[in-house]
Amino acid sequence: MTADPETRLRADARRNRDQILAAARAIFAAQGAEVPMEEIARSAGVGVGTLYRRFPDRDALIRAVAVDNFDRVLRDAKAARDQEASDWEALIRLLHQSMELQLSIQLAMVSPRALAILKSDPAIKALRDELLLVMDAFVRGAQAEGKLRTDVATGDVAILFATLLRQMPGKGEEVARMATRRCIGIMIDGLRAVGTNEPLPGRALTGADLDP
Repeated sequence: MTADPETRLRADARRNRDQILAAARAIFAAQGAEVPMEEIARSAGVGVGTLYRRFPDRDALIRAVAVDNFDRVLRDAKAARDQEASDWEALIRLLHQSMELQLSIQLAMVSPRALAILKSDPAIKALRDELLLVMDAFVRGAQAEGKLRTDVATGDVAILFATLLRQMPGKGEEVARMATRRCIGIMIDGLRAVGTNEPLPGRALTGADLDP
């Protein structure tokens, strides 16, 4: 039995949307958010008209890519919460898995247009806030386990991670990814609760400190 025409149309529309988002994600990461829409359509294997029917302008496409990125990371965080034996292990897993956030962070740093979208879009804010809540539970749990140093908070972890995910200029993808993995390893060692840590200056940064 074959699918009815309406079902096939919905499946085709979904496939086109997924192909456009995948192409935009890769091109934005490599070249920035101002790449011609025609190039994105060509990379996705769809016509320009199809792209504009799904995303009427560049802002809509940037917004959709950012929402998709944050949604992926949030699903990773929830999977880590449900599958890992401790909050410390869940936090470590999330830090290693969350390369999807690199694109959104990179866009925000190099494109004022993208930064404005990321700050103002309610769907992105809702996903970001939910992700911070999950991370906060990891941080508090890992501290209660005695694995995470007690003088940091969720905002500290988020800012460290955002800083480390900046793409290395002038380097190939393989080197950039290796450097990111190494930096995350160094960061984890710095977050680990040990008796010889020097006290940090100031106060711990919370999720609320990250609001614009």
